[in-house]
Amino acid sequence: MKILTCSAHLQHLEGILRKSLPIALPVFGAVLNINRGNPGQFEVLVDKWPEFGAVLARPSGEVPANDGYWNTQAAFYWDLGAYRALLETPGCLRWDAAFTLIGLQDGLATVSQDLAGKKGVELDIVEYYSYWHPDPSTMPEPRLAPGVRVGSLSPSNVDLLNETWPYGGNARSRRFLAEILGRFPQVCLQDGSGQPLQRAHARGFPTFGHTALGNRPMQRLQEMLGNQRLPGVCRYILHNPGLDRDGP
Repeated sequence: MKILTCSAHLQHLEGILRKSLPIALPVFGAVLNINRGNPGQFEVLVDKWPEFGAVLARPSGEVPANDGYWNTQAAFYWDLGAYRALLETPGCLRWDAAFTLIGLQDGLATVSQDLAGKKGVELDIVEYYSYWHPDPSTMPEPRLAPGVRVGSLSPSNVDLLNETWPYGGNARSRRFLAEILGRFPQVCLQDGSGQPLQRAHARGFPTFGHTALGNRPMQRLQEMLGNQRLPGVCRYILHNPGLDRDGP
């Protein structure tokens, strides 16, 4: 296992992951942000370097053991065996903490289920459809209803987001959303009074997002904007959901 800290190595990795889009999107997005100031304070691990077969992007530094929101990690592999070996390497993951793994490959869930079964760790898996646009500059302007406009999300919107997000409504989710809004540029639809309605994407980066399987209105909006639905699903794999609770 190796943590990549050299800027040249990280730039090289970004170029390799770009060639594996869209299936590498979650990890690619993390590496892209690391190479542009690292506002999310992430780091990247590979099974070996330079001939690597698996990549994991995780928060750097200490993360509370009870915070599965902030302890979110993205994974991508070319070699499933290398990915399994990376996760089994001591120091790669805290199996005694709540953490979420995100990825678009079926093998991620297979490995998590296998290792979790051996370690007596519970899992909670949520599936989403993933959409992406290969060239955001060609996205059409949405035909908005009267009284709706495009605007920016800001930290002042955190309470509304926390109340309406299906996985929010607690102190940890509020802290997580406040950090995201403070660190990353966001775009959303607003009503006439400036209140946010729906979508967000990072400007200047490949446009992609995850939509609940039953959220047909958002799926139609994605399609109207020219976004392509990727085959299969993106899985959010929460490990140790019993530890994911409010606390100090």
